[in-house]
Amino acid sequence: MIDFPNAKINIGLNIKEKRTDGFHNIETIFYPLTLSDILEIQINSDNDRPTLTNTGLAVDTPDENNIVFKAFEIMRKFNIIPEVNMHLHKIIPFGAGLGGGSSDAAFTLKILNELFSLEKQKKQLQDYAESLGSDCPFFLKNTPQYAFEKGNKTEPVNLSLKGFSILLVVPNIQISTKFAYQGVKVEKPKVSLKKRIEEIPVNEWKYHIQNDFETHLFEHYNELADIKNQLYEAGAVFASLSGSGSAIFGIFEETPPDVNFPDSYFVWKEKLRY
Repeated sequence: MIDFPNAKINIGLNIKEKRTDGFHNIETIFYPLTLSDILEIQINSDNDRPTLTNTGLAVDTPDENNIVFKAFEIMRKFNIIPEVNMHLHKIIPFGAGLGGGSSDAAFTLKILNELFSLEKQKKQLQDYAESLGSDCPFFLKNTPQYAFEKGNKTEPVNLSLKGFSILLVVPNIQISTKFAYQGVKVEKPKVSLKKRIEEIPVNEWKYHIQNDFETHLFEHYNELADIKNQLYEAGAVFASLSGSGSAIFGIFEETPPDVNFPDSYFVWKEKLRY
C-alpha cells in the first residue's frame, strides 16, 4: 500500500508560556501542502523482522530510531500484526519546519490501520500519534487547524486560502528545535491567533501575524531574512518562517513569479486547496 505523507506550513506562531514539563505552550495555524514524501508498506512474508529502506534525501539515523519505524512499533505493541517491509522516498527537506517526519509517522499509522483492517478509531490513532511527536496528530486530520498547548491539540479554524498560491523556499540550513527555542521571548498574546486569522484579511496579515522564532533565527541566519524580503519584493501578500525551521513561504494572490534563488535552495510552488 502506498500513500503520500504531506508537508505543512505554520501560519503565525506564538510562544505563550514555559510549561512545568520543560516544553512550551504555543498557538499556531497548521496548513497542509501537497508537497509530500512517498511511503510504501507491504507485508513481509520472507523475514522475521520488519525492514525499512530509504531513497531520495538520505535519512541519517539507524532504523530503530527512525520515526516511521517507531510508528510501526507502537502499532505492533497494541495489535497483532505481521512483519512488514517499509520504503520511504524522502522529498520534504529536514529541519525546515515542514513537519515531514511527523507526517511520515502519522501516515505509517494510517496505512497500517487500513492495511490490516485494525479498525482503530480516530481517537486511538491520535493518541498513538501524540506519543510520537507534538504535531503528528495534525496529519491525521490534514485540514487547516488551530493548534495549541504543545501543538498537539487542534481544532478547526475558519480559514480559506483557496485560490491563493504559495512559493516555498528552503535554503541549505537545518535548524534543531532545541536551538530555535534557545533565543525566544515568551509572551502571552493579547488576542488569540485564531481570532486574528479569522477576522483579518490575508493582505493585512503581515501587520498582525508573526512567528516568534523569526527574531532570534533571523539574527543568527541573515539568509532567512533576505529570503523573506525577496518574497515580499516578488509580490507576496504575506511571508513568514514556517515553524521553528528554515523554510520561508510567501502567499501570493496570483501564480508566484520565478525568483532567482541559488541552485542549492529547495523551491516549491503550489496552488492552495483550502
